Amino acid sequence: VLGDVTNNADVGAGCRRWIILGQCFQIAVVPSPSYNRAERVAFALGDPTLVLYDRTSKWGWLGELYGTMTGNLVSHFGSWSARPVAEYARGDLRRFDAVVYVGSTFDEPLPAAFLDDVLSSTRPVLWLNANIWQLERHADDFEGRYGFATHEYDRSPIHRVHYKGRTLSRWSRRTGGVMTYAELDSSRVRTLGEAIRADGTRFPWAVRGRNLTYIGEIPFPYTSETDRVLGFADLLFDLLAPATRERHRALVRLEDVNPLSDPEDLRAAADYLHGQGIPFGFGVSPRYRDPTGEGDSGEPTDLLLRDAPEVVDAIRYMQRKGGVLVGHGYTHQWDGGSNPYNGVSGDDVEFYRVTEGRNGQVKHEGPLPEDGPGWAVTRIAFMNREFEAAGLQLPRIFEFPHYAASATAYRAAARRFAVRWERAFYFSGVLSGRRIDPTRFTSQFFPYVVRDVYGTKVLPENLGSINPEAWHGYAARRPEDLIAAARANLVVRDGFAAFFFHPFLELRHLRQTIEGIRRLGYTFVSPSSL
Repeated sequence: VLGDVTNNADVGAGCRRWIILGQCFQIAVVPSPSYNRAERVAFALGDPTLVLYDRTSKWGWLGELYGTMTGNLVSHFGSWSARPVAEYARGDLRRFDAVVYVGSTFDEPLPAAFLDDVLSSTRPVLWLNANIWQLERHADDFEGRYGFATHEYDRSPIHRVHYKGRTLSRWSRRTGGVMTYAELDSSRVRTLGEAIRADGTRFPWAVRGRNLTYIGEIPFPYTSETDRVLGFADLLFDLLAPATRERHRALVRLEDVNPLSDPEDLRAAADYLHGQGIPFGFGVSPRYRDPTGEGDSGEPTDLLLRDAPEVVDAIRYMQRKGGVLVGHGYTHQWDGGSNPYNGVSGDDVEFYRVTEGRNGQVKHEGPLPEDGPGWAVTRIAFMNREFEAAGLQLPRIFEFPHYAASATAYRAAARRFAVRWERAFYFSGVLSGRRIDPTRFTSQFFPYVVRDVYGTKVLPENLGSINPEAWHGYAARRPEDLIAAARANLVVRDGFAAFFFHPFLELRHLRQTIEGIRRLGYTFVSPSSL
């Protein structure tokens, strides 16, 4: 016997170690896509990180969502476990390389064991927002130990956060406030970022004393592509990978290709990108549906990719020019009616029920009536069948239309694809293993590659799309907006600038965006290389 697998308790639930010739190696446990435990371990090698979150009171569901978002980001650095802070047991901190605690519930009862271990450990601890006062009260001399003492929340409008020499945005109507400080010894405390009030005055947003890093708010609510959440994403490097070198990469995807696409538009975009030495992805829905004639064709249309040979030829041409095929749903619409606009492929949502309000804002209602593991798997199988019928190799990357899907659909996609390229919905109940609540969810984008709670590698799309004119509830986003977002993302020391472009738009918009991102120092890479 050359090797043995052991379930050693000191590596955290869900982890295994492989003992080979007396040496101990940690290995990843890859669960089925329906894996659904509170002790969740991401599937990357390396020593684990512990994510703790609040789950008492009526806001416990929100604490779980914040724990999910934190865990998703932490997964970039290796394995991790998550649990409610109330379930912390004495000595847990010693079994992890680092701990992130998300304080979302005011005066959440924190176990004395957790407070004791934080105060006695030299392991890195990142504490977000609330209940830091419990740690201060529990310590004999908190200020003497860490060099700072908190005061109260500043609830005035705070529009910006200054981090690593750059200004990041913050939704000014966020009423939760940012913690201020009664004492701060600058000789022993490093200020990592500053909150900027409307009048221009500043105070610390994030500080570090010894092994304790504290951020005076939760950076997840109301985020945008230029948001201070990028500062949090970068601070995780200090905690989990401090030797990481500066590197800035970029991704671009051509979007919403279908059997009715103009082959000349596809070839023109591919020619430009190839001429610039830029690899790219392109998302394809292999069946075009317009049941009522609401779309560009002006009449009811149902067209398969296999019946659009010129488009198939253009797809092969894009592949020869460095393009990577991405599955973008089967029809990119729902046959049950408007979802939310007109039932037309490319406009509507395929894997989730969505309606449009009077002000043009969309409302995500919940799973479709037919939603279920069998339905979602079949939908994806139909998509792959059409690619095969058109003589194309099956895609290895998947992207949900309009980034909207149920938890069931995400798990179904994980059975067929190891990689998704998108933003995604994360629901209450996924992390904890409790019943999924489709009314309580969040959306999240990533500035780097992660492996999310659905068990899939997710490539970043963090700049949005070029949209020269407003459309329904979507505001206009021009090249300069995407370039500004790429500039903000430079604070992430090993991050991406990733966006998508519709080939039916004027090519000058793509050219301007590419040139602007390159001037910032980003290098474009292929999605298949990640």
